[in-house]
Amino acid sequence: MVRALTFILVLVLVGAFALINWSAFTALTTLNLGVTTVQAPLGVIMLGLVAFLCVLFTVWVILLQASSLAAARRQTRELQAQRDLADRAEASRFTELRTELFARLDRQQSESRVTAEQNANAVAAQLGQLEDRLERERVVVPMVPMVR
Repeated sequence: MVRALTFILVLVLVGAFALINWSAFTALTTLNLGVTTVQAPLGVIMLGLVAFLCVLFTVWVILLQASSLAAARRQTRELQAQRDLADRAEASRFTELRTELFARLDRQQSESRVTAEQNANAVAAQLGQLEDRLERERVVVPMVPMVR
C-alpha cells in the first residue's frame, strides 16, 4: 500500500512539474537522431518516455503479481490434495487398528471363556474326588447346632 501511494505521489509531482513548466516543455529544440536532425519539443518527448516507462512497469508488476497468485493457488491446491491423501491414509490406518483391536478382544474373550471353563472343570473334578473319598471313608460330618 505504501509503495502504491509513493508511486502515485511521484506521478502527481511529475505532472505538477510538467504543468508549471509547460512552456519550457513545449519549446522546440534541435534534436540529433543520429541520421538526421529534427525540431521537436524535448520536454514533451521526455514526458512521453516517462509515461511509457510508467505504463511498462505497471504492466510488469501486474503480470508479476498475477503469476505469483497463480503459483500460490497451484501450491494451495497441491497442499490440499496432499492433506486429503494423508487424511484418507490416516482414516484407513484407524480402520485397520479398530479391526485389529476387535479381533484381539474377540481372541482374549474366547481365551478367557476357555480358561474359565477349564477352571470350572478342574474345581468340579476336585469336588468329585473329595466326594469319592468321603464316601469311601464314610466320614460323617457332625452337625453343629446353631446357637441362638
